[in-house]
Amino acid sequence: MNTSNIKKYAPKARKDFIAAMTKQAAKYGITAKGIETVEQKGDLALIGDRPFPASVIRPRAALVKRVEQLGFDQAMEQAAYSWFNRLCAIRYMEIKGFLEHGRRVLSTIDGSSGMPQILDDCLDIELEGLDKALVTQLKLDGTKDEELYRELLLAQCHALHNAMPFLFEAIDDATELLLPYNLTKTYSLIRELAEAIPEADWHDVEIIGWLYQFYISEKKDQVMGKVVKSEDIPAATQLFTPNWIVQYLVQNSVGRQWLQTYPDSPLKDKMPYFVAPGEQPTEVQAQLAANTSESIDPLTIKVLDPACGSGHILVEAYKVLKEIYTERGFRSRDIPQLILENNLFGLDIDDRAGQLAGFALMMLAREDDRRIFNRMTESGFKLNVLALQESRHLDFAALWKALNLTSDWHRGQSQSLFDNEQTDLAADHSDNRNQLLKATLQRFTQAKTFGSLIEVPAGDAAPLLELLQQLRQLTKDGDSMQRPAAETLLPYVQQAWILAQRFDAVIANPPYMGSKGMNADLKDFAKKTYPNSKSDLFAIFMEHAFTLLEPNGYNAQINMQSWMFLSSYEQLREWLLKSTTIITMAHFGARAFDSISGEVVSTTAFVIKGVTNPSYAGTYIRLVDGKSEAEKRAMLLKAIQ
Repeated sequence: MNTSNIKKYAPKARKDFIAAMTKQAAKYGITAKGIETVEQKGDLALIGDRPFPASVIRPRAALVKRVEQLGFDQAMEQAAYSWFNRLCAIRYMEIKGFLEHGRRVLSTIDGSSGMPQILDDCLDIELEGLDKALVTQLKLDGTKDEELYRELLLAQCHALHNAMPFLFEAIDDATELLLPYNLTKTYSLIRELAEAIPEADWHDVEIIGWLYQFYISEKKDQVMGKVVKSEDIPAATQLFTPNWIVQYLVQNSVGRQWLQTYPDSPLKDKMPYFVAPGEQPTEVQAQLAANTSESIDPLTIKVLDPACGSGHILVEAYKVLKEIYTERGFRSRDIPQLILENNLFGLDIDDRAGQLAGFALMMLAREDDRRIFNRMTESGFKLNVLALQESRHLDFAALWKALNLTSDWHRGQSQSLFDNEQTDLAADHSDNRNQLLKATLQRFTQAKTFGSLIEVPAGDAAPLLELLQQLRQLTKDGDSMQRPAAETLLPYVQQAWILAQRFDAVIANPPYMGSKGMNADLKDFAKKTYPNSKSDLFAIFMEHAFTLLEPNGYNAQINMQSWMFLSSYEQLREWLLKSTTIITMAHFGARAFDSISGEVVSTTAFVIKGVTNPSYAGTYIRLVDGKSEAEKRAMLLKAIQ
């Protein structure tokens, strides 16, 4: 994909969206310098000396609360990112023809300048929650296009919430208040989005990852070389992985497992980056045969990306799994949901990255099943791709009481979940679910710092799944106290359940951050938990991935080459040689990422099995002499052939 237009547009868009949110907030007396008072007089609200309809009081109060919680700059950044994500998602869907009503929301039907198609056809549009009478009134007025378009855009976002709530969160009062006006003008954020990137670039879902990388590129430059705050770790460490490298990792892990059991599978001919195993000694062949399953049910294959970013690795894993399901005779219309429900798992510390990863997978599924949105709404199936959430602000006692799982409550007072002092909690502590939930929440107090490095015992997987299913049921059938409590706890139980499982393949381009950039909590965690790999996050993720594998699972990653050479990783190398088996490695060196200039990142990609087989003859491909992505890719394909 030619990323030049995206690289030019996305950083500017970040500034423009933040400026638009800031201007909109200032209109209602909310700025970085302070917050003006509001006074209601009849059906008017006076902010300073400026009159507004009284209806703005509630959404303004919600925005004030968010600013007080996050700080002004962070609140504006968050709102800007939310609207950028939504609009990019709508843009992708309208060009692909995925919107149910079939009209374009952000552009004309032929891509020319002019009013969005949805404005012209608004009287024929059916969207849940859309006030048809108001639409008709505004349309017939002839001078209310701006107000009419705003109604249509918000209705579209609300409609998409039903299918993809992880990206199109229910638009709350504060978020809606910050949606700028003048959206139909030639200089609007929407018009620039539609015109800055050619339509041809939107046809590959890979664009979502590139938009994400370049959107945060300026923030990345700002924090590089400094001790990084927890909230800035995503910007400091995010790097979009070229597609050919992702294929190498996925095909030699997920694909390899399938081909070991089914060596005559047609899958091999569909994987150009698969490295066929070389000739092996007799004892190795015997060990491989003993550890190879006689058959594999596609439903049981589990793939995790523990630092999934915008989901590029999961997208490629989906493609390989789709071929596997097809080969085994599954109905094509069933395959997308089966893969999303059973096979693919992704975690990240960045909320927006988690949203984009989920969106990328949903778009891939929509390519294969035009009813996937309806299926998601009707059956209630959930993606196993999410951003890790922190639990430090939760009141466990209150939530547990609201769940009322035991219906055996006595009144009492409780302090915070994380208070070490004795609490007067009158819950039934003998309930295993109480102890499981409490221990689970305690693990995630610093989830935005430690991410998927947080360890959850494998023995918790089954009870966590049972609790997860119970909470999901309560969100539907619970009473007025149970429903909100269950909704609050669901993401914590789901992320714990994912980390408690063991996977056939853990595939990642992990975060790169040396100890000098780690904040105090992360540095202390690294020293205590990962003494062999503490020098950089990439090495910690490399080591940690083995704890997430099934006994014969594959750890497939691209990371910095320094772990192969530096003395600080000597103990890590010794452990790898004694405890694991390198199946294949492609040593890229510098210039494997065209989006990064010069010698900044020197990398190696590998697939390592989590069991030792000292006599195994791995396949090693040296590509350090290549001067660009294209050259290294060509060298890799030639070596494989």
